[in-house]
Amino acid sequence: MSASHPRAGELPRGSSLLSNRLKEAGRAFLAPLVRLAQRLGITANRVTVAGFCIVVAAAVLVAWGQLLVGAVVLVAGSLLDAVDGALARATGGSTPFGGFLDSTLDRAAEAILYVGIVAYLLGTSADPLWPVLLALAALSGSFMVSYTRAKAEAIGLSASVGLAPRTERLVLIVAGIGLAGMGVEIGLLGALGIIAALSAATTIQRIWHVRQQVAGTQES
Repeated sequence: MSASHPRAGELPRGSSLLSNRLKEAGRAFLAPLVRLAQRLGITANRVTVAGFCIVVAAAVLVAWGQLLVGAVVLVAGSLLDAVDGALARATGGSTPFGGFLDSTLDRAAEAILYVGIVAYLLGTSADPLWPVLLALAALSGSFMVSYTRAKAEAIGLSASVGLAPRTERLVLIVAGIGLAGMGVEIGLLGALGIIAALSAATTIQRIWHVRQQVAGTQES
């Protein structure tokens, strides 16, 4: 939160799907990987690029119909995505370029993953129109969630609120891909629908949150 907007911190942040306790447990689980990377002299930027490459590999597997393997590989790439931020903080904080690279590759990885999903749907669905539109809605909503936060931070405010930030969306899409890989095709379509709906809700939450912050600074 920008120091120039002190009242913003008083605003309710809104709950995400995953509890803070669960996220803290995840960070504790990843701590040994962060320490290992430090000992090996691996930089956060290298972890970011490696995570991106692994997600691209997962997208290719999904496009080929190897959904279970793709889901496992996607989990691995997502774990590295979580490690890079923790590694940057452990080694003295992220650099402006590191933050830029991480955000850029996150968006690129998300887009490529959805391209893989669309390719899979086109190759397996008897009538792929609606499944593909659902995937595009989920991707568009995900990008809007990221954009609202980036735009808010560009004007010195915060928008790290809402039901479905990136971690929650990743959990949903991994679950959907995994279920489809086990023959429960509706699981993937359901995950896409949920992501689309929650992303729209999160975008609205973030717009409202920023509006409150602006109103608060105007009153002070």
